[in-house]
Amino acid sequence: MQNKIYLACVGTRPEIIKIAPIYHEMKARGHQMLLVHTGQHEAVTDALYAFFDMPPDITIHLKRLSPSLTDLTCALLQSVDTAIDKLHADVILVQGDTTSAFVGGLLAYYHRKQLAHIEAGLRTHESEPFPEEKNREMLGRLADWHFPPTEQSALNLVNEGIRPDRIFEVGNTVIDAALWTHQKISSTGFDFSSVAPAALVSFLKEFDRHRVILVTAHRRENWGQPIRDIAQAVAQLLEQHEDILVVWPVHPNPAVRMDVEAVMRQLPANAQSRICLTEPLGYQALIATLVRCEFVITDSGGIQEEASAFAKPVLITRKSTERQELVDSGGALLVGTDIATILKSAESLLSDPQFYRSMQVADSPFGDGCSARRIVDVLTLGQGNLMSKLAELPTTVVQ
Repeated sequence: MQNKIYLACVGTRPEIIKIAPIYHEMKARGHQMLLVHTGQHEAVTDALYAFFDMPPDITIHLKRLSPSLTDLTCALLQSVDTAIDKLHADVILVQGDTTSAFVGGLLAYYHRKQLAHIEAGLRTHESEPFPEEKNREMLGRLADWHFPPTEQSALNLVNEGIRPDRIFEVGNTVIDAALWTHQKISSTGFDFSSVAPAALVSFLKEFDRHRVILVTAHRRENWGQPIRDIAQAVAQLLEQHEDILVVWPVHPNPAVRMDVEAVMRQLPANAQSRICLTEPLGYQALIATLVRCEFVITDSGGIQEEASAFAKPVLITRKSTERQELVDSGGALLVGTDIATILKSAESLLSDPQFYRSMQVADSPFGDGCSARRIVDVLTLGQGNLMSKLAELPTTVVQ
């Protein structure tokens, strides 16, 4: 197995972050690890690749004819197919539930390549999130190796009929990446102003004694009125608590930004001065802001995981989450987009120290920072050298 060529197919910001620890573990052991960048998040990916010292072997420059998923899927099928032909990989690695992950998995099947699915088995058992839920279900039918981050995600796969000896519970590589990044930014000489937007740097300096709430919202199902309701809840918090700041990296979609800005313009000057609507943050700036904040209001799956690495409570603005483990551990609450529900939970975190401490999980349910090592062990040492933890588990339906 030493001579195999491994190819990761990634294109979005979260995929790059989560594949980076595997990339470097492979390289450190002397394995040939290649990378195709599929091009969805071009505006932010160059800096990420540079930070993780992970230059793509092939970069696809997408030529989108429309914003539709059909157009994206067709464009990726053609481009990634050509890349796989050129690079002669033996094993394709895909991460998570994006269109690039699904296309990479489908093409691995078409080319008769072995497929490893990183972060396998996440399920809401609902139609949302769209289209991610179906992407990961379909990848579950295609993969040769399944790497679920938690016992629940592993059981989801068992319940779907996946062979237990193909399932390896390894934790989530996002914890590896977050802890590594935190170590880097905690070192002497790190300059926040070199990685963060100037407006955010000056904002945090001006209000250096205030408590920070980090807010993100990007899910398709929340576009429109749901995001306006999230913004209304945040606006009311700013009016009711003069000692808080809000840092909100706004999704680049113009309609999302317009909705958020329209709500915030209605705030009194004092409250309006304490919110920073910034561009999406680079990874170092995001982790630094996450470490500083009191808690997070988000619909992002990745930030749920990253927050747990630093014991930050999370209010999830969704009806369900495929990361239920954080809710079960007490580190997160599902609050949806109802204004009153968001306000009630946020008020408790701001005003009740005992409640706040109860939501600070001591250990992340998503991993211990060693997930990449376990994944590379399985892929390069062979299944006979590492027994799946699930081989003896009964296939009991999990509700």
